[in-house]
Amino acid sequence: MSPADFTPRPGSLYGAVDLGARKQALEAQARRETTAQQTGGVPAQVIDVDDASFATEVVERSMNSLVLLELTVTRAEQARDYSLLLEKLAAENAGRWVLARVDVEVSRQIAQALRVQNVPALYAIFQGQPVAVVPGIATEPQLRDWLTQLMEALAQYLPPPAEGQEGEPASQEPPVDPDVLAAEQAIDAGDLDGATAAYERLLARSPNNEDAKLGLAGLGLIRRTTGVDPADVERRLADPADVAAQLLAADFEMLSGEVDAAFDRLVGVVRRTSGDDRDKARVHLLGLFETLPGDDPSVVKARRNLASALF
Repeated sequence: MSPADFTPRPGSLYGAVDLGARKQALEAQARRETTAQQTGGVPAQVIDVDDASFATEVVERSMNSLVLLELTVTRAEQARDYSLLLEKLAAENAGRWVLARVDVEVSRQIAQALRVQNVPALYAIFQGQPVAVVPGIATEPQLRDWLTQLMEALAQYLPPPAEGQEGEPASQEPPVDPDVLAAEQAIDAGDLDGATAAYERLLARSPNNEDAKLGLAGLGLIRRTTGVDPADVERRLADPADVAAQLLAADFEMLSGEVDAAFDRLVGVVRRTSGDDRDKARVHLLGLFETLPGDDPSVVKARRNLASALF
């Protein structure tokens, strides 16, 4: 099972522009965390994972932190009790690891990939690989002993235990920059000029600020597509010589979360055109790269494809 081609970055375009499924996944996670904090429900250290989100939420996340993967059947009462115990331990170890829960009746591919025979089962995933496993239902003392040994083995890679109240994270999230907040509020209000001004203020203070660069690139994407009829763009695509239609189609694909499709479309235009048309497609593609973090694997892959198309 390979990692997903996406690693979300806080404060980037994902919080400002609707990038379809990518943004929806982040918003859903944020809602779960907020609800848990307000109601005392499932802690923020617990995430629900399915076949579609496994690569991002488990494999990619495990590259920089420890993920405990719970494979369960949520409708089974005994399994639910075990899940509550794991949630308790996740809260106590807030900030040190995340519990990712998979219902194997819903997401069968994950269980098949791990060759799971019986559930519930608990896997420790680190740097994309299972490093330990607890098959079946363990008692609380057994789980605590297992966790202690696991934490000791990975101590040099994990953050230190939280101080103060049990289950309280060791540190708070850094405050949001006031200009980033102003830009997001302006976007929510439909004030693109206000959002642009806020990001430009941030760039003036911090010329290399990634949030501002991503935000401005995303706003450019919105401006180019505002008032454009997607159906008209679709009709124009029938004309292979209409490069402008291809550029707009790529913009709409970006906004709907079809990032790889947008990149592939423009690389294709670069391959089959020449002169000004080819240069327009190349420049437009480079602009779309700016709407994502530079180390986003989709961008890295598309840059390789672009180089191949050019040379």
